[in-house]
Amino acid sequence: MSGILYVVATPIGNLGDITLRALETLKSVDVIACEDTRHSRILLDHYGISKPLTSFYEQNSFRKLPYIIGELKNGRNIAIISEAGTPAVSDPGFVLVKAAVDENIKVVPLPGCCAAISALCACGLPTDGFVFIGFLPRKPGKIKRVFEQAAGLGKTVVFYESPYRLKATLAVLSEILPADADVVVGRELTKKFEEFIRGKICDVAAALPEKILGEITVLISTKEKKADKKYD
Repeated sequence: MSGILYVVATPIGNLGDITLRALETLKSVDVIACEDTRHSRILLDHYGISKPLTSFYEQNSFRKLPYIIGELKNGRNIAIISEAGTPAVSDPGFVLVKAAVDENIKVVPLPGCCAAISALCACGLPTDGFVFIGFLPRKPGKIKRVFEQAAGLGKTVVFYESPYRLKATLAVLSEILPADADVVVGRELTKKFEEFIRGKICDVAAALPEKILGEITVLISTKEKKADKKYD
């Protein structure tokens, strides 16, 4: 009988955000596949978990697939974790999950931290529908095309961005969005210097410092604006 592939969400910053079920699973599996073994060891050591680790990241994913799938077929249970957050969401873990599904291997998701969802629930933008587009392309023309496709649904658009490209990306998007488009930049979510920068796209882009550090999640409302409701 084949083993089980557990897709285990881990903290995106605050180590206390891991679930009890995730800890129990990581303690029980035979092998843990992780994006960065050194980074993951910090989390595992913090909770006294000692298990064999195998690296699984974008550059070696297809080379490691036969080994991991072979172990699963031999009845070993394996957990996959990413560097932070939920594996397979804008993450190379997708490759392993798809391969396991193709081989009729049971895949069990363990929910937990995800930067996109954490930012969404605290952003103050409409959440009745949203579009997550991962990381945007680097070239301005492609940025515009990808964003325009997502914005066409009239939902809140969520994406990740490098702090080094954030100002440039917002400048590109300001060319295709109304000046009063609502934007929220979430920085270092769940960490000591967590910050939300909210405002119109023109104001946010101008207010950002030249150098901004940390993990960045950007949310932009593309919903048609109506008269604001008043709450008593």
